[in-house]
Amino acid sequence: MTDTTSQQDDIAVEFNTAEPAAWSPATWFAVLSMAATSFALVSAEFLPAGLLTPMARDLGISEGTAGQVVTATASIGAVTALLSNVLIGRLNRKTVLVGLSALAIGSNILAALATDFWFLLLGRAGLGIALSGFWALSVAVVARLVGANATGRGMAVVTLGVSLATIAAPSVGALITDWLGWRPAMAMTAGLAALAMLLQVLSLPTLPASTGNSLADVFRLTGRRGVQLGMLAILLLMTGHFAGSVYVRPFLENVTLLQTWPIAMALLGFGIASVIGNIAGGRVADLNIRMALAITAALMAFAALALVLWGVHIGAAFGFVTLWGFAFGMAPVVLPTNLSRGASDALEAAGSLMVVSFQVAISIGAVLGGYIVDHYGAVGPLTLTSALAASTVALALTQPRN
Repeated sequence: MTDTTSQQDDIAVEFNTAEPAAWSPATWFAVLSMAATSFALVSAEFLPAGLLTPMARDLGISEGTAGQVVTATASIGAVTALLSNVLIGRLNRKTVLVGLSALAIGSNILAALATDFWFLLLGRAGLGIALSGFWALSVAVVARLVGANATGRGMAVVTLGVSLATIAAPSVGALITDWLGWRPAMAMTAGLAALAMLLQVLSLPTLPASTGNSLADVFRLTGRRGVQLGMLAILLLMTGHFAGSVYVRPFLENVTLLQTWPIAMALLGFGIASVIGNIAGGRVADLNIRMALAITAALMAFAALALVLWGVHIGAAFGFVTLWGFAFGMAPVVLPTNLSRGASDALEAAGSLMVVSFQVAISIGAVLGGYIVDHYGAVGPLTLTSALAASTVALALTQPRN
């Protein structure tokens, strides 16, 4: 990656299927700093899942109330996603990313030192801002670092941090909490953010913004058919995933009749497969984004439906949970890359719409999944996952070819 390329803004990025140039060591260092940032931020986001009980006990609140720290992070992220690229104006994007990491450090320290629930929420709100700002900028920054025709590969490296954090944060957080308490566990996420910030300072090239974004610019993109299809794909596939994936454990308990240890192994298989899917998603997305989306959705649809049909058998349950994990690993790479193809001249504004779409999908999926499992049992949410993923396949095939 040349210095000239790294300093270009995302005014006009042309996507093509030409073979991407080999990355220089400097480019690898910069992309890995973005991956480290995603790992640090997502680790902090999912950490409460492993320490809710001691945190609730220490603050004198219920576990249900303590669980709202995750909701606060997501809610603030959804609200600020639309505004993040507007508020940063013409600031150098490297400065913004370093600043977001600094905000994550302060937020995690505040949460670790919180003496009551409201201070804890304040710290988590700051983390939500850092998360939404980082992801809103991620595709645009990666495209400038590696080139437009390697965006999928670059995002695969960045989102690898997400897959690793999703696997590690709850379990490692629980272990550290047992050894040292929940506050040191929370403080360690500040250390991860500090390391990520140091890597950003050392590795990212200067990333000047030649233009600022307005809220009107962001909303104007929603009039483009490519952006509409990209947002709809996120809403369909991620609503389906989050409606069903939360209830995979109840399904394995009530339908496959597994005990705790085999369930943990099945979920570990899901996590490992998601890492592999993440890498595969980057390769396929750069070759043919339309086909990449269709494959991702088809694999998820088949895995969920196969669990409903044959999940009573232990071997089938393990296999199809793993396949679901592979498809989910592809999704965080394929879906943003797919949306960006409809807004190659406005990647930062498209990033805001991408973050909002993900957050809305998570919220809708949680509501629908909860309602369906209460009324129809553990099989119901998985059926919805299959139906919405199958709809995404149909949507992918209606998109223009590369």
